[in-house]
Amino acid sequence: MYIKLPENVSYIISKLEDAGFEAYAVGGCVRDSILGREPDDWDITTSAAPLQVKKLFNRTIDTGIQHGTVTVMLNRVGFEVTTYRVDGEYEDGRHPKDVKFTSSLIEDLKRRDFTINAMAYNDKNGLVDEFGGRADLDGGIIRCVGKAEERFAEDALRIMRAVRFSAQLGFTIEDRTAGAIVELADRLKNISAERIQTELVKLVTSPNPDYIKIAYDLGVTRIILPELDDAFETLQNNPHHMYTVGEHIVRCMSNVRNDKALRIAALLHDIGKPLTRTTDKKGIDHFHGHVELSEEMALKILRRLKFDNDTISKVSRYIRYHDCDIEPTHKAVRRAVSKIGEEYFGQVLEIKQADILAQSYYRREEKLALLSKVVSIYNEIKEENQCVSLKTLAVDGSDLIGLGIPAGRKIGEILNALLEDVLQNPEHNTREHLLSEVEKFK
Repeated sequence: MYIKLPENVSYIISKLEDAGFEAYAVGGCVRDSILGREPDDWDITTSAAPLQVKKLFNRTIDTGIQHGTVTVMLNRVGFEVTTYRVDGEYEDGRHPKDVKFTSSLIEDLKRRDFTINAMAYNDKNGLVDEFGGRADLDGGIIRCVGKAEERFAEDALRIMRAVRFSAQLGFTIEDRTAGAIVELADRLKNISAERIQTELVKLVTSPNPDYIKIAYDLGVTRIILPELDDAFETLQNNPHHMYTVGEHIVRCMSNVRNDKALRIAALLHDIGKPLTRTTDKKGIDHFHGHVELSEEMALKILRRLKFDNDTISKVSRYIRYHDCDIEPTHKAVRRAVSKIGEEYFGQVLEIKQADILAQSYYRREEKLALLSKVVSIYNEIKEENQCVSLKTLAVDGSDLIGLGIPAGRKIGEILNALLEDVLQNPEHNTREHLLSEVEKFK
């Protein structure tokens, strides 16, 4: 097995070997190289102690020197070099209390999470694969190194990493590993919200966002996102639907392009449905008010998981408008763009399409045809640069002040009135026309 190492990685390994130490590229970079993917970064493991590493290179950073990690800087790029180690007892279910350095590469690989991440490589010795990582890559399997129960007990975040890797790679979680996840999922309560969020985002922005159903089946979402469990357990006896709320959510996520805010919005767009479900005398389910409740619940969930404000803002708006009716007329579309926001409108249309495709076949073609007309009109509006907001109105507040309108609330009222006129009649968006209209407000 030959892996083409980057020049800087080869240099670091050679420098360590020339000084009498062992050194290998290790972990995810080896896995991705075998899969033919470009690694995001390259980690190196070595028999050299941290201080010995520091002596060999001109520029280093003590990234985690107490745990054996030194970052070597070459051409302004950092490469983590970590001494072979054996982890001590994991007291908090996340971090080892201490680490002991070892001279054995195999002992170092033994402490890693999954077989596919427990391979090492250098040009001298080739691939070191003590735990069958290459075979699991070929077989499409996520399997813990050694006993799964021990690996997850050491670090509960590995439970989410197992599901996330399966989604990113399209792999199956091996039975014993899956069984240990079911048994130990409760330990995720000890993991910080920020860590949970990172893994959740990687899962839903993977090529297989529908693998979140695996997280549900294994009891993971029961801990990190219990609202989704309620969705999977809520039927939708309605002509417009043929899946549970949870299954509909998963299909909607899979139908939308890979964008963080869009995928999260799809995940949460109907999260309020279980709490709004009512059944009429004909046995048909209704979910009145679910949009408002879904937005409210989404805000709480995103804050609980420590999402950034930009994502929260986008997701909130996408959910708020994903179910709104938009007539396929130029006036109605301009008004909708103005209300929803130019920077959000296109994404809302994407969510609406994904939502329709995740429903039943009842009137699906009709819904898609209607949406297609709205998209076509929206594209015309953009191509013609029609005014849909105060930003593109031909006059602004300073123009009104120049006409003698006193600064203050009145300025905003007049500008909004002028925008309302332009939304109805886009040809009115000229400086001359709008300034003449201002006279009516004096």
